[in-house]
Amino acid sequence: SVTWLCCVFSQWETQYNRDKLLRGWRQAEVVGQYLTQLRFNNVFVSDLQRACQTAEIILRNNTHASGTEMVLDPLLRERGFGIAEGRPKEDLKNMANAAGQSCRDYTPPGGETLDQVRLRFRKFLKVLFQRMLEDHGCAGQSAAVGGTEAGADGNGAAAAGTSPDDGLQGVSVHALVVSHGAYIRVAIRHLVEDLGCSLPEGVKMSQLFSPCPNTGISRFILTLSQAESGPVLSAAHCVFTNRKDHLDSLKAAQQCD
Repeated sequence: SVTWLCCVFSQWETQYNRDKLLRGWRQAEVVGQYLTQLRFNNVFVSDLQRACQTAEIILRNNTHASGTEMVLDPLLRERGFGIAEGRPKEDLKNMANAAGQSCRDYTPPGGETLDQVRLRFRKFLKVLFQRMLEDHGCAGQSAAVGGTEAGADGNGAAAAGTSPDDGLQGVSVHALVVSHGAYIRVAIRHLVEDLGCSLPEGVKMSQLFSPCPNTGISRFILTLSQAESGPVLSAAHCVFTNRKDHLDSLKAAQQCD
Protein backbone atom coordinates (compact mmCIF):
# COMPACT_ATOMS: atom_id res chain seq x y z
CA SER A 1 0.00 0.00 0.00
CA VAL A 2 1.10 3.57 -0.66
CA THR A 3 -0.06 6.77 0.96
CA TRP A 4 0.69 10.07 -0.65
CA LEU A 5 0.29 13.07 1.61
CA CYS A 6 0.56 16.41 -0.16
CA CYS A 7 1.68 19.38 1.94
CA VAL A 8 1.52 22.79 0.30
CA PHE A 9 2.67 26.26 1.24
CA SER A 10 0.90 28.98 -0.72
CA GLN A 11 3.22 31.65 -2.08
CA TRP A 12 0.31 34.03 -2.58
CA GLU A 13 -0.17 34.15 1.17
CA THR A 14 3.43 34.57 2.26
CA GLN A 15 5.28 36.61 -0.33
CA TYR A 16 4.11 40.14 0.36
CA ASN A 17 3.44 40.55 4.05
CA ARG A 18 5.78 39.80 6.95
CA ASP A 19 2.90 38.94 9.30
CA LYS A 20 1.53 36.44 6.80
CA LEU A 21 5.01 34.98 6.35
CA LEU A 22 5.35 34.46 10.09
CA ARG A 23 1.87 32.95 10.27
CA GLY A 24 2.77 30.60 7.42
CA TRP A 25 5.86 29.37 9.25
CA ARG A 26 3.80 28.77 12.38
CA GLN A 27 1.24 26.81 10.40
CA ALA A 28 3.97 24.68 8.81
CA GLU A 29 5.34 23.91 12.28
CA VAL A 30 1.86 22.97 13.49
CA VAL A 31 1.17 20.59 10.61
CA GLY A 32 4.62 19.08 11.17
CA GLN A 33 3.72 18.40 14.79
CA TYR A 34 0.31 17.05 13.74
CA LEU A 35 1.96 14.52 11.40
CA THR A 36 4.84 13.70 13.75
CA GLN A 37 3.93 10.01 14.25
CA LEU A 38 3.13 9.16 10.62
CA ARG A 39 5.77 7.11 8.81
CA PHE A 40 6.57 8.37 5.31
CA ASN A 41 8.25 5.77 3.10
CA ASN A 42 8.79 8.26 0.27
CA VAL A 43 8.77 12.05 0.03
CA PHE A 44 8.14 13.97 -3.21
CA VAL A 45 8.38 17.77 -3.17
CA SER A 46 7.93 20.63 -5.61
CA ASP A 47 11.36 22.11 -6.28
CA LEU A 48 10.11 25.63 -5.52
CA GLN A 49 11.56 27.13 -2.34
CA ARG A 50 8.37 27.45 -0.29
CA ALA A 51 7.41 23.80 -0.80
CA CYS A 52 10.94 22.65 0.06
CA GLN A 53 10.92 24.66 3.27
CA THR A 54 7.54 23.26 4.27
CA ALA A 55 8.65 19.68 3.62
CA GLU A 56 11.80 20.25 5.67
CA ILE A 57 9.71 21.49 8.60
CA ILE A 58 7.41 18.46 8.39
CA LEU A 59 10.32 16.01 8.25
CA ARG A 60 12.18 17.80 11.04
CA ASN A 61 9.16 17.23 13.31
CA ASN A 62 8.65 13.62 12.22
CA THR A 63 9.87 10.88 14.54
CA HIS A 64 10.40 8.40 11.68
CA ALA A 65 12.01 10.65 9.07
CA SER A 66 15.68 9.96 9.76
CA GLY A 67 17.38 9.08 6.48
CA THR A 68 14.26 9.65 4.38
CA GLU A 69 15.15 10.90 0.90
CA MET A 70 13.40 14.06 -0.29
CA VAL A 71 12.89 13.92 -4.08
CA LEU A 72 12.49 17.35 -5.70
CA ASP A 73 10.25 17.19 -8.77
CA PRO A 74 9.41 20.14 -11.07
CA LEU A 75 6.24 18.29 -12.09
CA LEU A 76 4.84 19.34 -8.69
CA ARG A 77 5.42 23.07 -9.22
CA GLU A 78 2.58 25.52 -8.75
CA ARG A 79 0.56 26.53 -11.78
CA GLY A 80 2.38 29.19 -13.79
CA PHE A 81 0.52 32.52 -13.73
CA GLY A 82 2.36 34.30 -16.55
CA ILE A 83 2.29 38.09 -16.27
CA ALA A 84 0.47 37.76 -12.92
CA GLU A 85 3.40 35.84 -11.39
CA GLY A 86 4.71 37.51 -8.26
CA ARG A 87 1.91 40.08 -8.14
CA PRO A 88 -0.81 40.38 -5.46
CA LYS A 89 -3.71 37.97 -5.86
CA GLU A 90 -6.04 40.95 -6.22
CA ASP A 91 -4.34 41.74 -9.54
CA LEU A 92 -5.19 38.25 -10.81
CA LYS A 93 -8.80 38.70 -9.73
CA ASN A 94 -9.00 42.01 -11.56
CA MET A 95 -7.59 40.45 -14.74
CA ALA A 96 -10.11 37.61 -14.53
CA ASN A 97 -13.01 40.02 -13.97
CA ALA A 98 -11.93 42.12 -16.95
CA ALA A 99 -11.92 38.94 -19.08
CA GLY A 100 -15.36 37.94 -17.79
CA GLN A 101 -14.04 34.74 -16.17
CA SER A 102 -13.73 33.34 -12.68
CA CYS A 103 -10.33 33.71 -11.05
CA ARG A 104 -10.01 29.92 -10.83
CA ASP A 105 -10.57 29.34 -14.57
CA TYR A 106 -8.73 32.39 -15.90
CA THR A 107 -5.33 31.97 -17.55
CA PRO A 108 -3.22 35.17 -17.58
CA PRO A 109 -1.14 35.86 -20.70
CA GLY A 110 1.87 33.58 -20.59
CA GLY A 111 0.34 31.42 -17.88
CA GLU A 112 -0.45 27.71 -17.71
CA THR A 113 -3.91 26.49 -18.56
CA LEU A 114 -5.68 24.11 -16.20
CA ASP A 115 -5.31 21.36 -18.81
CA GLN A 116 -1.54 21.89 -18.88
CA VAL A 117 -1.38 21.59 -15.09
CA ARG A 118 -3.51 18.45 -15.25
CA LEU A 119 -1.09 16.95 -17.76
CA ARG A 120 1.82 17.63 -15.39
CA PHE A 121 -0.04 15.88 -12.60
CA ARG A 122 -0.75 12.87 -14.83
CA LYS A 123 2.99 12.67 -15.57
CA PHE A 124 3.75 12.87 -11.86
CA LEU A 125 1.35 10.00 -11.12
CA LYS A 126 3.34 7.82 -13.51
CA VAL A 127 6.54 8.78 -11.68
CA LEU A 128 4.90 8.08 -8.32
CA PHE A 129 3.52 4.69 -9.35
CA GLN A 130 6.80 3.55 -10.87
CA ARG A 131 8.78 4.62 -7.81
CA MET A 132 6.35 2.82 -5.49
CA LEU A 133 6.68 -0.36 -7.51
CA GLU A 134 10.48 -0.17 -7.64
CA ASP A 135 10.90 0.65 -3.96
CA HIS A 136 8.15 -1.46 -2.43
CA GLY A 137 6.86 -3.92 -5.03
CA CYS A 138 3.37 -2.64 -4.26
CA ALA A 139 1.46 -3.66 -7.41
CA GLY A 140 -1.97 -4.94 -6.39
CA GLN A 141 -1.83 -3.11 -3.06
CA SER A 142 -3.45 0.09 -1.85
CA ALA A 143 -1.92 3.53 -1.78
CA ALA A 144 -3.11 6.43 0.35
CA VAL A 145 -2.68 9.92 -1.08
CA GLY A 146 -3.06 13.13 0.89
CA GLY A 147 -2.57 16.84 0.32
CA THR A 148 -2.11 20.08 2.27
CA GLU A 149 -2.15 23.65 1.03
CA ALA A 150 -1.24 26.96 2.64
CA GLY A 151 -3.73 29.30 1.05
CA ALA A 152 -6.89 31.11 2.14
CA ASP A 153 -9.31 29.45 4.55
CA GLY A 154 -11.48 26.70 3.10
CA ASN A 155 -14.03 24.18 4.32
CA GLY A 156 -12.77 20.67 4.95
CA ALA A 157 -14.49 17.71 3.31
CA ALA A 158 -13.72 14.89 5.70
CA ALA A 159 -14.74 11.36 6.56
CA ALA A 160 -15.74 10.56 10.13
CA GLY A 161 -12.92 10.99 12.60
CA THR A 162 -10.11 13.52 12.75
CA SER A 163 -7.08 11.45 13.66
CA PRO A 164 -3.82 12.10 11.74
CA ASP A 165 -3.82 8.45 10.63
CA ASP A 166 -7.41 8.33 9.35
CA GLY A 167 -7.62 5.99 6.38
CA LEU A 168 -4.14 4.56 6.86
CA GLN A 169 -5.17 1.33 8.58
CA GLY A 170 -3.92 -1.52 6.42
CA VAL A 171 -1.87 0.80 4.22
CA SER A 172 1.76 -0.27 4.37
CA VAL A 173 3.44 2.37 2.17
CA HIS A 174 2.93 6.07 2.79
CA ALA A 175 4.29 8.80 0.53
CA LEU A 176 4.43 12.47 1.46
CA VAL A 177 3.91 14.82 -1.49
CA VAL A 178 4.45 18.56 -1.07
CA SER A 179 3.01 20.84 -3.74
CA HIS A 180 0.90 24.02 -4.10
CA GLY A 181 -2.72 25.16 -3.84
CA ALA A 182 -3.82 25.61 -7.45
CA TYR A 183 -1.91 22.47 -8.43
CA ILE A 184 -3.57 20.39 -5.69
CA ARG A 185 -7.01 21.59 -6.73
CA VAL A 186 -6.36 20.38 -10.28
CA ALA A 187 -4.94 17.11 -8.94
CA ILE A 188 -8.05 16.41 -6.86
CA ARG A 189 -10.31 17.15 -9.83
CA HIS A 190 -8.31 14.75 -11.99
CA LEU A 191 -8.52 11.98 -9.38
CA VAL A 192 -12.27 12.44 -8.93
CA GLU A 193 -13.51 13.42 -12.39
CA ASP A 194 -11.10 11.56 -14.66
CA LEU A 195 -9.99 8.56 -12.60
CA GLY A 196 -13.32 7.81 -10.92
CA CYS A 197 -12.16 8.17 -7.34
CA SER A 198 -14.84 7.15 -4.82
CA LEU A 199 -15.80 9.75 -2.21
CA PRO A 200 -16.54 9.88 1.52
CA GLU A 201 -20.21 9.37 2.33
CA GLY A 202 -22.17 12.63 2.33
CA VAL A 203 -19.38 14.81 0.95
CA LYS A 204 -20.46 17.82 -1.11
CA MET A 205 -18.69 18.71 -4.33
CA SER A 206 -18.46 22.33 -3.18
CA GLN A 207 -16.45 21.13 -0.18
CA LEU A 208 -14.39 18.67 -2.16
CA PHE A 209 -13.16 21.27 -4.63
CA SER A 210 -13.03 24.24 -2.26
CA PRO A 211 -9.77 26.20 -1.89
CA CYS A 212 -7.44 24.41 0.49
CA PRO A 213 -6.58 26.25 3.74
CA ASN A 214 -3.01 26.92 4.81
CA THR A 215 -1.42 23.48 5.42
CA GLY A 216 -4.79 21.81 4.80
CA ILE A 217 -4.47 18.03 4.39
CA SER A 218 -6.10 15.73 1.82
CA ARG A 219 -5.68 11.97 1.62
CA PHE A 220 -6.46 9.40 -1.06
CA ILE A 221 -6.14 5.60 -1.02
CA LEU A 222 -4.76 4.33 -4.33
CA THR A 223 -4.60 0.71 -5.46
CA LEU A 224 -1.97 -0.16 -8.06
CA SER A 225 -1.83 -3.07 -10.49
CA GLN A 226 0.92 -4.20 -12.81
CA ALA A 227 0.38 -4.10 -16.58
CA GLU A 228 2.74 -4.73 -19.48
CA SER A 229 3.24 -0.98 -19.77
CA GLY A 230 4.03 -0.66 -16.05
CA PRO A 231 2.04 0.03 -12.84
CA VAL A 232 -1.48 1.40 -13.32
CA LEU A 233 -4.16 2.71 -10.98
CA SER A 234 -6.90 0.12 -10.50
CA ALA A 235 -8.88 1.86 -7.73
CA ALA A 236 -8.92 5.17 -5.84
CA HIS A 237 -10.76 6.40 -2.76
CA CYS A 238 -10.83 9.86 -1.19
CA VAL A 239 -10.56 9.71 2.60
CA PHE A 240 -10.82 13.49 3.11
CA THR A 241 -9.78 16.79 1.55
CA ASN A 242 -8.76 20.18 2.94
CA ARG A 243 -8.62 19.11 6.57
CA LYS A 244 -7.43 21.87 8.91
CA ASP A 245 -8.16 20.53 12.41
CA HIS A 246 -4.49 20.87 13.33
CA LEU A 247 -4.78 24.66 13.04
CA ASP A 248 -7.32 24.88 15.88
CA SER A 249 -4.56 24.93 18.49
CA LEU A 250 -2.84 27.78 16.65
CA LYS A 251 -6.06 29.81 16.58
CA ALA A 252 -6.55 29.24 20.30
CA ALA A 253 -2.99 30.40 21.02
CA GLN A 254 -3.49 33.54 18.92
CA GLN A 255 -6.69 34.40 20.82
CA CYS A 256 -4.73 34.17 24.08
CA ASP A 257 -1.98 36.53 22.85
